[in-house]
Amino acid sequence: MERLVEAVRRGDPDAVRALLDDGADPDTLAEGLPVLCLAVAAYDTPVAEALLDGGADPLRPLPDGSTPLTRAVDGGAHLLTYALATSRIPLSAPARADMLARARRWTEAGAETELRRVTGLTGPVERIRVVDDEIGWWCEQLTLGGTTVRDEHGAILTSMEQRYGIRTPFDELVDRALAHPDRGHVVWSDVVFTLGRRLDEETWQWTRDLLNHPDRLHRLLAAEILLFLILGDPLKGGDPFWERGRELVPWAEQEEDAEVLAALLNAMTHDTAPEIEAVGLSHLTHPDPRVRALVPDTLERSEDGCAQVRPESLAMVLTLAADEDSGVRGAACRWLGHYRGSEPEVGDALVALTHDERQEIRIDAVSGLAHRDDPRCVEAEHRIGPRDPDQPFDERLMDVWRYQRRREDADGS
Repeated sequence: MERLVEAVRRGDPDAVRALLDDGADPDTLAEGLPVLCLAVAAYDTPVAEALLDGGADPLRPLPDGSTPLTRAVDGGAHLLTYALATSRIPLSAPARADMLARARRWTEAGAETELRRVTGLTGPVERIRVVDDEIGWWCEQLTLGGTTVRDEHGAILTSMEQRYGIRTPFDELVDRALAHPDRGHVVWSDVVFTLGRRLDEETWQWTRDLLNHPDRLHRLLAAEILLFLILGDPLKGGDPFWERGRELVPWAEQEEDAEVLAALLNAMTHDTAPEIEAVGLSHLTHPDPRVRALVPDTLERSEDGCAQVRPESLAMVLTLAADEDSGVRGAACRWLGHYRGSEPEVGDALVALTHDERQEIRIDAVSGLAHRDDPRCVEAEHRIGPRDPDQPFDERLMDVWRYQRRREDADGS
């Protein structure tokens, strides 16, 4: 049993699974508490999932009246709470109600206020920013008097309400997101995801109307939700707003905030309406590179990339391919790499991009040349340089080989 405790302490889910397979008790105690509580205290979701899969009880009563689940909720552990609440043991109605009430109390009071109430302390709060490298969102971790919480309670409440079919009012979710005014925060992200899956006309209209708000954060939140609404639900296959991006043109034409404008353009590019191209091209020289980088995707083009674009539109993408910002060059390179028109200047631009300082752009450029059956891809491939061995294999690196096989097959026939 000590080996299981040590595996949990060092955060080794593989070792935990192996020990459980060998017969270790998933509710082994460590200092009077089940090892699941160690994982909860460490915010270690993979280890907690391994213990749950092995039969650990997330609702086991603890000496202080709590359970591993309520500790996860109070600690503000979003993904961990979701794992515990949706494990093999269905939550009873009282346990579900208690979980939601706890999450709501922390959400409405605010993590710091509730932390001070729970601890009874008034001293300074230690704060650190915690980033989830896999998902990309972040939260704030607060510690006071040896008690640590994360400010993810709004995400716990939002995802659990969604899980149990509770349709939280639109304005309440908006306020919940704006309590954490950063598009990378876990609560903001979870609200965007939740509202973005409400594929009904009412949510579309409310979100679109939010673009009229004088506060830029309200408009930014709306633009991000609209993108999710347009993309639809890939699991259920519904995308009723796929061709509704054109409705956002008036707002994109008048939006002055660069971050909001970029989010709007990103949502609009999934529509094929011709007026969207005009909006994109009007921002060709926008001072913010995030906006310029989205211009290529606003251009009209068939799904297979074979249709000819207007010469002036192609010229503008070629201009962006030489932009001072690498993100803009990368966007232009990807567009050119998928474009199948026969204009020679496209191949020339891709060749120039094989000399770019960024390896990702060089890879895209070489891949684009190979797909165009441009023989210059063979020599340009050597300019890609060695890849980081820790990076996953990139299928684009096989495109020159595929081009050579096509040439050999053609010569042989």
